[in-house]
Amino acid sequence: MLDNTPSLGATAILAASEYTWFDFPIPGHTGDLKAAFLNREVESGPIVAILKMGPGAFIPSHYHKRTTEMFWVLEGDFENNGRTYGPGTVFTVKPGDVHGPHSTVNGCTLYFAQSVEVDPTDFFISEEQA
Repeated sequence: MLDNTPSLGATAILAASEYTWFDFPIPGHTGDLKAAFLNREVESGPIVAILKMGPGAFIPSHYHKRTTEMFWVLEGDFENNGRTYGPGTVFTVKPGDVHGPHSTVNGCTLYFAQSVEVDPTDFFISEEQA
């Protein structure tokens, strides 16, 4: 349950045990993708979510026209354009920049933030590699 009672200056508090996980339908993906949104209100800050990619999951090369995207590898192995990255790696992607393909061998967890709302119509598969 989202607690909107201010505490230590926080506007809202969401405990990890309260995350709502759902299948994340990224166009062209294969494998298991699950997401839990931590903030969906642009007025409260960037859109923030946790994304879990199951072993063998794949997201094709793509770009966004409207949003800047940042993501952090929290755990596991994350592959971007054939290169493997581990926990602590941070990516920043500007609108129009092609990124990916993304994949994982053993599974990974990412924290991602977008500057505007997550809009399924702002996802464009690219033949170009990052």
